Amino acid sequence: MQSVSETQPRGSREHVSVSDIVIGVVIGRTAEFFDFFVFAIASVLVFPKYMFPFASPVAGMLYAFLILALAFVARPVGTLIFTEVDRRYGRGTKLTAALFLLGTSTVAIAFIPGYEQEGWLSIASLCLFRMGQGAAFGGSWDGMSSLLAMNAPKDRRGRMALIPQLGAPLGLIMASGLYIYLTTSLTEEEFLIFGWRYPFFVVIGINIVALFARLRMVISDEFKTLFSETELSPGPPLTTVREEWWDIILGAFTPLATLALFHMVTVFPMGWIMLHAEQDLISFLFIEIIGAVCGVGAIVASGPIADKYGRVPFLSACAMAIAGFAVIFPAVLSMGFIGETLYVVFGFILLGLSFGQSSGFGASGFALKNRYTASNLTADLAWMFGAGFAPFVALALTESLGLWSAGAYLLSGAICTLVALNLFRRRHDDHPRESDARP
Repeated sequence: MQSVSETQPRGSREHVSVSDIVIGVVIGRTAEFFDFFVFAIASVLVFPKYMFPFASPVAGMLYAFLILALAFVARPVGTLIFTEVDRRYGRGTKLTAALFLLGTSTVAIAFIPGYEQEGWLSIASLCLFRMGQGAAFGGSWDGMSSLLAMNAPKDRRGRMALIPQLGAPLGLIMASGLYIYLTTSLTEEEFLIFGWRYPFFVVIGINIVALFARLRMVISDEFKTLFSETELSPGPPLTTVREEWWDIILGAFTPLATLALFHMVTVFPMGWIMLHAEQDLISFLFIEIIGAVCGVGAIVASGPIADKYGRVPFLSACAMAIAGFAVIFPAVLSMGFIGETLYVVFGFILLGLSFGQSSGFGASGFALKNRYTASNLTADLAWMFGAGFAPFVALALTESLGLWSAGAYLLSGAICTLVALNLFRRRHDDHPRESDARP
């Protein structure tokens, strides 16, 4: 694989290869998404009964989805706090502190007693530790995705952009497989008492491995030099927002359709199946694993296609396809087992194509001196607006108006993406930035 030193001036970073960056990116993103899906599946299988026994099944699920969304609200706060840690004490210290917060919050969740033992204190604790996870996710940004994009040859940017996105389906496969094993090995009572806690302990082990793998790279002299020479260093968040606010907004809304679809084919159908379908959720998790495998293939395919036709036209085509999917999916999802399978498989293929190219798309619009912090903030806002409340909103609309309203919600996201892409293209055709000249 081509080394970074072949695309950049030679120096002390001659031993840093693109494969080193790829390994760090994939490990970090897979651990992050595994953690997310462990909590998401617990929000469907466990928390409605364990934390909200006083509520109806629908209300309990909605409450659990609101707690799930708290992490996305806390992410920008974590970014602001840990960016200052990065500026004062270095990237290694920031990453260690963020993953320590993540590990502490995750272990604490595993020990929370149910509502019947501690009442509202249990719910408040779950909210607090979920926000701790979100702040840690914001702080765990290490800039390696941007580093990978900046070292991609111009004709291979699409192929490089897809690499961080592989962590999402891989994390879903791991989390789903773990829950399938536990629920089939334990009785329902055993699972609700103690079995559901085990995945949170597994998260800790995976994050420890991820921490050491990423620290080995980001604190090395070669990577420090590489970050320095590419000007990927944290800047003052307020200054960054003041100088880049318009591009941050565009960057946050460009992947809106993709990130809404992300939850519409993963978390939302789990909740809907749990409440309304004839088969149990474990059977549906097998379908999710099949869909995630198809999603991996679609993510890999997105790279060559985007390199050939351009990322903006490709993402525009994906947004229009998502709009079409939003119109037809209510009828498909309500067709029983076959319809659910078709919904998940085709949804994941479409998600893989669009998600594969949504990573860091707007980063090219930022000035080099602001790219590190602006990319982090943009990712936080994109996930918060596009995905954070999607399961809650989609399920609430479905229960009130029917499945067609969830389709309308997804359609609105596709329209926002098309508008944002058009504005982004016009802005940077008319006002090219200094970063546009870099690979």
